[in-house]
Amino acid sequence: MNKNGPIIIIEDDPDDQFVLEEVFNELGYSNPRMYFADGQTALQYLYQVDERPFIIISDINLPQLNGLELRRKVQTDAELSLKCIPYVYFTTAINHQVVIDAYSTSAQGFFVKPGEFEEIKSTIKVMIDYWKKCAAPNNF
Repeated sequence: MNKNGPIIIIEDDPDDQFVLEEVFNELGYSNPRMYFADGQTALQYLYQVDERPFIIISDINLPQLNGLELRRKVQTDAELSLKCIPYVYFTTAINHQVVIDAYSTSAQGFFVKPGEFEEIKSTIKVMIDYWKKCAAPNNF
């Protein structure tokens, strides 16, 4: 985990991307943000860069490669798994089976997207502040 690395956000809804960028701007985190509309493009990016991202925030329902499939690929790829990138879901897709499926991929969190801006901001703050304080094997 690179606490100064980019925040990878995988969200296919442009309106949600806009809101998330507003939230990050208001919260003042200095990490650059990289937005991807599908899991396949995000995966290609992760393979192409040497830099370790700080965190991956992923929706579940995505075109081409959904969030669950992407997490499995990141988790099972030796090169990517060594980057120790926290992977959290941030989605409106909520039911018992989806939560079970998400945690079966060893996700580090599952957050339900709130409807109100201030609630989204509060959720993102908790998520990012938690990981900023965590230690990982590759950040010593």
